[in-house]
Amino acid sequence: MLESIFILPLIGILALLITPRDDIMRLWKVGLEWSLLTLTGTKLLWASFDGDGQFQVVKRLDWIPGVEPGFGFVILGVDGISIFFIILTALLIPICVLISWNSIRFLIKEFLLCLLFIEVLLMGVFTILDLVGFYILFEGILIPMFLIIGVWGSREEKIQASYYFFFYTFIGSVFMLLGIFTLYSYAGSTDYQTLCCLKLEKELQYFVFLGFFLSLAIKIPKIPFHIWLPQAHVEAPVAGSVVLAGVLLKLGGYGFIRFSWPLLPDASEYFGPLILTLSLFAIIYGSLTTCRQVDLKRIIAYSSVAHMGLVTLGLFSHTVQGLVAAVFLMLAHGLVSSALFIAVTFLYDRYHTRLIKYYRGMVITMPLFGMLLLILVLANASIPLSCNFIGEFLSLLAAFEYSFIAGVLASVGMVLSAGYSIYMYNRICFGVSSKYLYFSRDLNRREFYSLLPLVILIILMGVFPFSVVDEVKGSIIFQERD
Repeated sequence: MLESIFILPLIGILALLITPRDDIMRLWKVGLEWSLLTLTGTKLLWASFDGDGQFQVVKRLDWIPGVEPGFGFVILGVDGISIFFIILTALLIPICVLISWNSIRFLIKEFLLCLLFIEVLLMGVFTILDLVGFYILFEGILIPMFLIIGVWGSREEKIQASYYFFFYTFIGSVFMLLGIFTLYSYAGSTDYQTLCCLKLEKELQYFVFLGFFLSLAIKIPKIPFHIWLPQAHVEAPVAGSVVLAGVLLKLGGYGFIRFSWPLLPDASEYFGPLILTLSLFAIIYGSLTTCRQVDLKRIIAYSSVAHMGLVTLGLFSHTVQGLVAAVFLMLAHGLVSSALFIAVTFLYDRYHTRLIKYYRGMVITMPLFGMLLLILVLANASIPLSCNFIGEFLSLLAAFEYSFIAGVLASVGMVLSAGYSIYMYNRICFGVSSKYLYFSRDLNRREFYSLLPLVILIILMGVFPFSVVDEVKGSIIFQERD
């Protein structure tokens, strides 16, 4: 069952390679069909999951025969944390194909190959139980994402944005590699389960943790390592923004959950106050910076900085509910921010501007769009019965349990989030129709069905959160017990 989530997108890559370049409609259909089949495979994988907290459907792959122990083999496995990130990845890729159907007009085969290649690498990142393998896949994602931003970006600064993304992430990852080599020199292995059984010295933990922290903090991104994010979002095509906000930003949080707590508990405890301080600063600063933005994509990008601050706040609050909140909030943010980027791009495709001052009265001419955007904006503001509310509520509970002051400051960030979200919606949809907008047309069928699955999941996860919370909590408790 686990092999299917790798085999299906790889078959899709082969099918794209043999499809004629000039048969454009066939290329889009092949990309959509195989990405949907991969989504089906992830659903079957989840159906076979019993939720006892342990790694399941474990597979051993011989990597370099004769070098065991160490780099001789890698192990793949899925638990209650990684299964939902796998499903999120498989869900967003076909949506990326749908929303790019009319906006990508050149090198279509290469664009679809990049999307499916990213999917394969992300599936590997969320299933591999080896530090070197994780690093290789973690870094491998940079190449197709660099191409998506630099080649198919929408504006003149796309090359600069792609280099920002590449070098910030690459330089940070060098420190992770140093930490991995340090662990290997101490333990003689990079196998995750083997390292979990070891008790590392505190000084060694501190050194390794700093290496992992610099790499993962850039990927989240955490202030002051966030400079690359708004630029990358603004210049990337809509599919690039969706993959970036929906999944790639979650690799940092996933890395902290998977490696920092189980392998480096003393260092996580020692550096916790510093990271919590940076998280609170990110929540307040990110929210205030969002309030002064005039570009719709920058509004969503800076709001991501604030929301991911809540994620790390929950992660390093030293509570189980904080860890559950972090995972749930990452999943919720992956749905809501991706849907908001898609909605903003629908406006950009019609009027070729993202400056908010040109929009007004869209609900009159685009009522269907106005309704869906209202749901997304309210979810971004963490209204009850939305998935963001569950994650942020649990995160605030963990913050108040850790410190009353931390809880109050985090709550201020939530108030600011509601302010800029509702203000953005009011500027776009209400008031007299703008004189700059003519020939408005509502969402077509393809656009509507691109947003609908995300909207439904946002509501379902807010109304029935236990389906996610129970499995995540079981894996976290099992991980801490080990």
